Amino acid sequence: MGTREFTGSPEDADLRRADSLARQIFSDVANKWAFLIIEALGERTLRFSELRDEVEGVSHKMLTQNLRMLERYGLVERTVHPTVPPRVEYTLTEPGQGLRATVDGMCGWTHQYLGHIEAARRRFDG
Repeated sequence: MGTREFTGSPEDADLRRADSLARQIFSDVANKWAFLIIEALGERTLRFSELRDEVEGVSHKMLTQNLRMLERYGLVERTVHPTVPPRVEYTLTEPGQGLRATVDGMCGWTHQYLGHIEAARRRFDG
């Protein structure tokens, strides 16, 4: 399964346009919980409770909402195993892995510039 080229209108792919599909996707996906879920999943498959343990501070409701959104965009695959009780697992899809590379880059950027940012905040806050 390869990456497919966008075939919609150029306006839908333009992040500068308020009504573009790209901006809606960016707005939904670019939030701290989504990034932390993507980072936690990495190349693993995790159950809901395992994800909640990995993403410290996320509420049940926020984890559920973000997993549904990521599933809707095809970034996370949800697998329900027919057991009693049902076992539900989450894993990143190919596009989710692609986004993970960006998330990893942002994590690296944070680690690289954390000291600089802390110093700037101290100067700004006086």
